[in-house]
Amino acid sequence: MTGDGDDSFIAAVKPLVDAMGGELLAPDEAGPEDVVLAWRGADVVAVRLPQLADSLDHILAAMERRMGRPLADLDRKAKQEVVRTLEARGAFSVRHGVETVASALGVSRFTVYNYLNRDKNP
Repeated sequence: MTGDGDDSFIAAVKPLVDAMGGELLAPDEAGPEDVVLAWRGADVVAVRLPQLADSLDHILAAMERRMGRPLADLDRKAKQEVVRTLEARGAFSVRHGVETVASALGVSRFTVYNYLNRDKNP
């Protein structure tokens, strides 16, 4: 997967791939859905993007790490902010997204819908 100078390119893209919940592969291991990245005219690394549903789990886990505690332990205002952030990132376009978020926040689906509607009707 690496050649001369390729390590720095891979090191540069790794934080982005990690943030997306992707996986780095050797270019020859890439499947048709993977993205092969070239550097200086040569294929250097392939990126396997996560399934959309897995992305939501990854985003929720990253938000927990950023907050330093389980999302269910946050106060109401912080949970509302989490819902706003997730909405901006498209979390609720994923099948069962509301249910997944509600479970992570320790609230009902109805509460998540209320948080979403609250922003639309100030």
